[in-house]
Amino acid sequence: MSPERRRRTVADVRRRLGPEQVSERRACRVLGQSRTTQRYQARRPANERHLLAEMRRLARERPRFGCERIHRQLVACGWRVNEKRVHRLWKRENMQVPRKQHRRRRFPGGSENSCVRRRAEHKDHVWSYDFVIDRTEDGRQLRLLVVIDEYTRECLAIEVARSFTAEDVIGVLQYLFAVRGTPQHIRSDNGPEFVANTVRRWLERATVKTLFIAKGSPWENGYVESFNGKLRDELLNSELFLSTEETRWVIDRWRLDYNHHRPHSALEFQTPAAYAAGLLASVRATPSLQQASRTNPNPLTEAGT
Repeated sequence: MSPERRRRTVADVRRRLGPEQVSERRACRVLGQSRTTQRYQARRPANERHLLAEMRRLARERPRFGCERIHRQLVACGWRVNEKRVHRLWKRENMQVPRKQHRRRRFPGGSENSCVRRRAEHKDHVWSYDFVIDRTEDGRQLRLLVVIDEYTRECLAIEVARSFTAEDVIGVLQYLFAVRGTPQHIRSDNGPEFVANTVRRWLERATVKTLFIAKGSPWENGYVESFNGKLRDELLNSELFLSTEETRWVIDRWRLDYNHHRPHSALEFQTPAAYAAGLLASVRATPSLQQASRTNPNPLTEAGT
């Protein structure tokens, strides 16, 4: 039992039996409560009201974020607050993330490779793509083609259409290859749009190796499945789409927010875009260091030490 509940219990016993009949000293002795604890008055910090307001604001912006992520968002905003304090306020204000969500309307202004378990070792090493199914308000199906970089966790594209053909998949990949570059491998399930001869021949000409997972084994494509879960939990389960145009507008802005503003726990709570930019900066710095080592391989020797 917590100290606060013990204090309430002592007060309740005295109220029922009568404060004149039972003294605080006797009630504390019988119930095993310290009188110092009983008389303690909690003093709330002066900034608690502002902290709660900031927590609620962040929770409204990120309704699927839990206590730990909200704490990291607070620290990023400049708050010097302990994680235990945030957790205590989180529970006291009943801010736990609900399991069930209600949708709301928004009105907007290669050759085959059997090594399926290959892990991405650098940027643009392994991409993954998959389809996510949703529906508009009128019940018609929506298909979302998701493409991610497994190493940086960046979402490269989310294309929305009522249906996709193999040529549509090639069109999306052709655009990404032109603006992003060509990956070494691309991972997918055995959907008809991915295993079509047209797609496989086109990837082979682009020198991209295909990695097909075993049938009925979505865990072998874990990175894109994890992303699909975030997409559904944070967006699709809470939005009610009226048309494909509205869906493209909302999803494109969510993708930009995911890449540039949403911290990723697997990247030490960096955003995917920041993590990718850090990789690029380290790659650019490496040649200069190598050039310096070739020019002056042992500066201590040249200094005469």
